[in-house]
Amino acid sequence: MQTVYTFGRYFKSKFKCKVGKLPIGLSGFTCPNIDGTVAKGGCTFCLNESFSPNLAKSSKPILNLKSLTNPLLEKQLQELDEQIKKTTKLMKKQGYKKFLVYFQAFTNTYAPFETLKTLYDKALSYPDVIGLSIGTRSDSVTDEVYDYLAMLSKTKEIWIEFGVQSIHDKTLVRINRGHDAANAKSGVQKAKAKGLNVCCHLIYGLPDESEEMMMQTTSEVYSWGIDAIKYHPLYVVKNTLLANEYKAGKFTPIDEDSYAKILTKALLAKPSHIIVQRISAGIDDDTLLAPSWCGWKKNKMIDYLRKKLKKSSILL
Repeated sequence: MQTVYTFGRYFKSKFKCKVGKLPIGLSGFTCPNIDGTVAKGGCTFCLNESFSPNLAKSSKPILNLKSLTNPLLEKQLQELDEQIKKTTKLMKKQGYKKFLVYFQAFTNTYAPFETLKTLYDKALSYPDVIGLSIGTRSDSVTDEVYDYLAMLSKTKEIWIEFGVQSIHDKTLVRINRGHDAANAKSGVQKAKAKGLNVCCHLIYGLPDESEEMMMQTTSEVYSWGIDAIKYHPLYVVKNTLLANEYKAGKFTPIDEDSYAKILTKALLAKPSHIIVQRISAGIDDDTLLAPSWCGWKKNKMIDYLRKKLKKSSILL
């Protein structure tokens, strides 16, 4: 029986206690394929609220790499404080002792360096926070940010998370990703050269991708020297370009059996040292259009996948 090397097991081994990720979403942030820098409209599947439960929605995006000022900084610091305190309190009741602040929503390196430094430093100042995880894109990290995160990593647990999704450029164009696979690989290599922990996100069930293509992506990304992986099924939420494709009959979402099959293959092929941070994703509200199984409660989804994996001698 092969036991999946989960993030929880990694943390328990390293810190001897239960460590949790605190998801953070701040006003003002956006992405370069939303604001027109590399594209407009964002990825076809993306409604950021569906990925970040703590996303602050009260202020329009205003930041990018060329921003000279940030009038929202005090507001962002307040949001950061409120979210960390609220979520820490809830997670401590669940037995978590230490925390990684996860800058989750949008592209969390896509802002002036001084803004990022201020937010990262503030997040690290809280009791029981042992590090950061920064969700971003490979085309949106400056050398200055890489260097600063590398400096922090000498004393803190620092992770950078790249949304890779697919290594097939045809797919990346189809979903309006705004960068190619070579750019994603380059970002991973830069982060690793700085000594950072790297987690990559993959999406299974992207438009027109076969199982073979999904496994090509998986094997290729494994070979980049990454430290952790997140696997996601593609689901359709309202008010996205993908929703229009789905309604027009131009896109069929992946079903639960097909997802379990590709996940099983991915885990069997995974090098043992690569940590698994996530094996699925979903959303439990009325914005979900399809597939219906991505609206299951988390426990139901995990139980289903656990049973499927066990049949292939994989213990979650």
